[in-house]
Amino acid sequence: MSNNFKMVAKTLFGFEEILSKELRNLGAVNVKEGVRNVSFEGDTGFMYKANLSLRTAIKILKPINSFYVRDEKDLYNKIYDMDWSEYLSPETTFAIDATVNSDHFTHSLYVSQKTKDAIADKFRATDGRRPNVDIKFPDIRINIHIQMNNCNVSLDTSGPSLHHRGYRTATNIAPINEVLAAGLLLLSGWDGQCHFLDPMCGSGTFLTEAAMIACNIPANINRKEFAFEKWQDFDAELYEKIIDSCLNKAREFHFKIIGYDKAPSAVQKAQDNVENANLTEYVKIERKNFFESEKFTKNHLHMVFNPPYGERLNIEMEEFYGKIGDTLKQNYPGTDAWFITSNLEALKFVGLRPSRKIKVFNSHLESRLVKYVMYEGSKKAKYKNQVKS
Repeated sequence: MSNNFKMVAKTLFGFEEILSKELRNLGAVNVKEGVRNVSFEGDTGFMYKANLSLRTAIKILKPINSFYVRDEKDLYNKIYDMDWSEYLSPETTFAIDATVNSDHFTHSLYVSQKTKDAIADKFRATDGRRPNVDIKFPDIRINIHIQMNNCNVSLDTSGPSLHHRGYRTATNIAPINEVLAAGLLLLSGWDGQCHFLDPMCGSGTFLTEAAMIACNIPANINRKEFAFEKWQDFDAELYEKIIDSCLNKAREFHFKIIGYDKAPSAVQKAQDNVENANLTEYVKIERKNFFESEKFTKNHLHMVFNPPYGERLNIEMEEFYGKIGDTLKQNYPGTDAWFITSNLEALKFVGLRPSRKIKVFNSHLESRLVKYVMYEGSKKAKYKNQVKS
């Protein structure tokens, strides 16, 4: 008999398709895309593997109950009626995360409070004492999601967001989220089969994520802990087997991953983070101004970067984005150049027509991931040669 159960992986807007592909490649079944989430089925070992390996998941939830709720009293009663002894004991600490999208429930904090009261009161009634709440480091984190009158109760298998990979100790003014970086790389088609450049590398997130993708290293191998490690039924032996199995699938990488930044402080931070991720043999970081650089290889180059938006870094937008276009045109033939920006007006100054524009979000900022294909020689000449051949 199958020991599979349903899980839900939460993600960022626009990454649903990539996440579902990741899940299928890992071996998930019944994969279904939602909005900012993908549901799937797997066993306990797969739950461990998903947390360890998924690059574009923010959290993985394990649903344990769902029901219709009319009001706060109904919510309290239905939470109270659940058998919590399967997941908690009076010695266990817990925390509640609630999200609500409902006309009947308007305050997530109040929903959290009613849920906490119901669980605590149930244990007082059955055991004479109750588990304590620990918001920062709970043994069990419970997720309550109310959509109109439908309430889903889940266990949070991950703990803190999975973008906390464990390697980034140093950041700059405007660091890019690790899950966002990995998703953008996968959207760009990065697969580790050519040279890679991030010409404005900041704290090195793109470089680190690019190296882990290229070498097929699990995204969260450097993370200190997942929530499921504190569960009553945690199988440490199985978890070790899953780690070994994932690491055994790592592959060699035979190209260069290079990062530039003109700020010495950024170069140092990027080097520290790459070292924390144990990837120094694959990644080289140089102090260099992209606008004064040239392509370092005669072969195809894959470029992904996160230029300043003008939100938190003060730049002369028209001049800066114009220089991006000029540098790509003059110095980077045979390159697929991708970058993300929330400054859609600034794209007009690049002076190149993007071959792709993908809508994404960087935190709360609506952004575009754009692609510029820089041909060897002129585009016109390339088409002429194709016609002749």
